[in-house]
Amino acid sequence: MRTFTLPLPTLLSGFIAVLIGYASSAAIIWQAAQAAGASPGQIAGWMTALGIAMGVSSLALSLWYRAPVLTAWSTPGAALLVTGLQGLTLAEAVGVFIIANALIVLCGVTGLFARLMRVVPHSLAAAMLAGILLRFGLQAFGALDGELALCGSMLLTWLVLKAVAPRYAVIAAMLVGMAIALLRGDVVTDSVSFAPTLPQFIAPRFSLVHTFGVAVPLFLVTMASQNAPGVATMKAAGYNLPVSPLIVATGLLALLFSPFGVYSVCIAAITAAICQSPEAHPDSGKRWLAAAAAGGFYLIAGIFGGAVTGVMAALPVSWVQMLAGLALLSTLGGSLHQALNNPAERDAAIVAFLVTASGVTLLGIGSAFWGLVAGGICHAVFRLCPLTARERR
Repeated sequence: MRTFTLPLPTLLSGFIAVLIGYASSAAIIWQAAQAAGASPGQIAGWMTALGIAMGVSSLALSLWYRAPVLTAWSTPGAALLVTGLQGLTLAEAVGVFIIANALIVLCGVTGLFARLMRVVPHSLAAAMLAGILLRFGLQAFGALDGELALCGSMLLTWLVLKAVAPRYAVIAAMLVGMAIALLRGDVVTDSVSFAPTLPQFIAPRFSLVHTFGVAVPLFLVTMASQNAPGVATMKAAGYNLPVSPLIVATGLLALLFSPFGVYSVCIAAITAAICQSPEAHPDSGKRWLAAAAAGGFYLIAGIFGGAVTGVMAALPVSWVQMLAGLALLSTLGGSLHQALNNPAERDAAIVAFLVTASGVTLLGIGSAFWGLVAGGICHAVFRLCPLTARERR
């Protein structure tokens, strides 16, 4: 029987991957759950279910393939839900999760993943994502106005660490912000509890308006900005695993856990790169141990989902806004670059970006969907006019 030792650098790689994942987006998920009217107890249940789902999937897939397959929640998807779930009930939110995850499973089963990504121009998907993320950047820097000491210190810390140790920039900013908030007495710890919180089952309610306005954009954002980069990162590291089974496995698990607040489980990209690097293990055939260790840390984080939620609720809103903005800054910049990089598609991408960022709601459907529609119409019209396309280049 084969045995594997777990070197300390491998264990630490798994821990850092999970820590970065939680530090960069737990605050965003907390905001999304709040937008749907979830209570602190229900949000804690969401965090528990998400941790368990990611832990089980990371462990199972890494053990099965003997490759570093790390899963994650969709941070861009959570950002979309912060606005998309405004005014929805928890039952309607769960309905959105079920539809989005069912579409992901359908993509994996039918092998439509690559073909679907070709139907929706990548520049438009990136522009829609940038429009969604814009408000987080604006909120972060807007918080400087009233909370200069707290938010300014977080920004300065992020800047210094981004220059010398980029991997730890968001974590350092988070810790500095927490320390300053504690020193000022701005942390209300009454709601922090380390007792395990069981997820609550919520019966779904489905709506055609919410399907098109929230579920379809969530599905597209998850596939385009999370699963696609995750698969690309894995292949770039030399792990050519079958894509469709991975999409089916993660999609089915998310679908199963949807009534408990799991809006997505997808292939990780940024955090997965930590487990797939030589720093995790010099032998590429044993780097799966780092992803498996991350799966174990995910399970621990899930068990203490109530504590994660309590910390989010205890800290000032400006801390949450600054942390979310800094965590999404590189994603926003990358999305804008991808959206505007092709001169022939730039005008259509700008339209998609502005319509999405405007927050307009038509026929009860949110701006993310209309951003794609408006950008898609422009893209189609410009392609039918080759002369205009040449002039735009």
